[in-house]
Amino acid sequence: MQEKPAAPPLPVSEAALGASAAAAGYLLWGVSVVFYKQLMDVPPFEVLAHRSIWSVVLVLFVILVLRRRAQLMALLRNRRAMLTLLGTSLLIGSNWFVFIYAINEARIVETSLGYYINPLVSVLIGVAVLGERLSRAQIFAVALAFIGVLNFTLVLGMLPWISLFLAASFAAYGYLRKITKADPLEGLLVEVALLMPLALLYLGWLSGHGGTSFGNDGWSTLIFLVLTGPMTAVPLLLFTFGAQRIRLATLGLMQYLAPTTQFLFAVLLYGEPLSLAQLLTFALIWVGLAIFSFDTWRRERELRRLAALASQAK
Repeated sequence: MQEKPAAPPLPVSEAALGASAAAAGYLLWGVSVVFYKQLMDVPPFEVLAHRSIWSVVLVLFVILVLRRRAQLMALLRNRRAMLTLLGTSLLIGSNWFVFIYAINEARIVETSLGYYINPLVSVLIGVAVLGERLSRAQIFAVALAFIGVLNFTLVLGMLPWISLFLAASFAAYGYLRKITKADPLEGLLVEVALLMPLALLYLGWLSGHGGTSFGNDGWSTLIFLVLTGPMTAVPLLLFTFGAQRIRLATLGLMQYLAPTTQFLFAVLLYGEPLSLAQLLTFALIWVGLAIFSFDTWRRERELRRLAALASQAK
C-alpha cells in the first residue's frame, strides 16, 4: 500500500514559521551588539574588512549549495542593477562601519535611536523621491521624531549624528534595494564582493604597518572575526524567509525588536548613561512610532477589506 504524500503546510503554519524566522532575524540584529563588543580591541575598519571577506565566503557557499548560479550570473550581466548595487554596497558598508564604531565607543543607545528613527526616514524618502502623500497621523509621527532629535541636540549640545547617519543610510539602502532587480542573496553577495577589494587592500596595508589582529590576538579574536560572516548573512536570510510569508504590517511591527534589544543591552548590560533629555527624546519617538504603526495597520486592514469586497463583487 502506497503512502499518501504529505499534505502541504497550512497557511497558518506557514505564517507562523515566517513570523518566527523574521523575529529571529531581528533579534540576531539586536544581539549583534554583544557579538561586536567582543571585538572592541580590533579597529573598526579591520572588523569591517573581515565582515566583508567572510560574508563573501559564506554567501557564495550558500548560493552554490542552493544551485543559484544562474540567478547570480543573470544579475552580473544586468549593468543597471550592478551600478545600483555599487551604491548600496557603499551605503551598507558605511552603515556597518558607523555601527561598529558606535559599539566600540560605548554609544549603543544612539544606534538604537537610529534604528527607531529609520522607518520614519523611509517615509520621508517616499515623499521626496516617489511623491507619496503622508496621512495626518504620519505627519504627526514624523513631527514628534523631529522634536525628539531637536531636544537631543539642544539639551545635550550635540547632534546625534550616529543615530541620524544609521537611519538615513539604512533607509536609502532599503529604498535602492527595493527598486533594484536583485534577489536578497545574490544582491548581498555582489555588495560584499564589491567591498572586498578595499578590505583586502586595507588588510594588506595593515599587515605592513604594525600587523593585523587576525591570528595575532589569540584564537578568540580570530574566531569572532570569522564569525562576522554568519552574523551578517544569517539574520538577512531569516528576515528574507520571514518577509515572504507574513503581512507587511506584521513585519513593520517586528522591526522594532532589533533597536529595543540594543537599547536594553546598552542600558541594563553595559550601563550606558541615559539622561533625562535622552529619555525624553526616546519617549517622543516611541509615541510617534506607536501612532505610525497603528496608522499603518489601520490602512492595511482597510485595503484588505476593500480588496475582499471587490473580489466578492466579481
